[in-house]
Amino acid sequence: MRKILTAGSLGLFVLALAAMTAKAAIRGDYIEVRSADVYTGACFANSEVGLVGKEAILAWKVKDGNWNGVDLSGLGVVAVVRAQSTLGDPYHNPYPAKSVLILDERASPAQREALEAFAKAMAGKLVEHVVRVDAAPIDLEVVPGHHDARAKLTAGTLARIETRSLCTGDHLCGNEFVYYPPLTQVANAMPAYTIEEAFTGKGLDAVWWRADKRSAFIGSFAR
Repeated sequence: MRKILTAGSLGLFVLALAAMTAKAAIRGDYIEVRSADVYTGACFANSEVGLVGKEAILAWKVKDGNWNGVDLSGLGVVAVVRAQSTLGDPYHNPYPAKSVLILDERASPAQREALEAFAKAMAGKLVEHVVRVDAAPIDLEVVPGHHDARAKLTAGTLARIETRSLCTGDHLCGNEFVYYPPLTQVANAMPAYTIEEAFTGKGLDAVWWRADKRSAFIGSFAR
């Protein structure tokens, strides 16, 4: 039997969702970029798998909340990852991966420890092998929206991402979809077009600069 969502039940759902968010210990904005298209057609994805997609940059900016009892409001953390194969490919194991963590330079020693613990909890195996920890000024601005969503991340001179919303001209084959989901638990995840992304730090035996790919996600987190 088909169930009809009434105004009353919809209102209860919205209230429940708001209550869950209110109970979250920590919440904020999220951005992720990969070295392979994540919004793409299968033909394009198959041409990239095994060749690219081993690198990723993930960033969290805490709006408010705490981790392990430490207030992290207003602080950010970035994880730069280099894996063994294409991240998200179900047929090959990308682990172990190496990662570099960039902690907000404004954080106190206790906050830096909490930021590192938070990133490890959110990213799991992606940051299981941290080879280097740096500190830098982190700025992440996420502007949500269906047609004008955009985001920009800077982590000092070590990493940067800039995205815009996808548009009609970004549909190259007409069969695009979210081929690879986000690498971490994220709410309201929206694929985005990467204007540019770069990592110029140390620790991963590689630096890079890339532009013009359908390789990013923007969203939010609450935990």
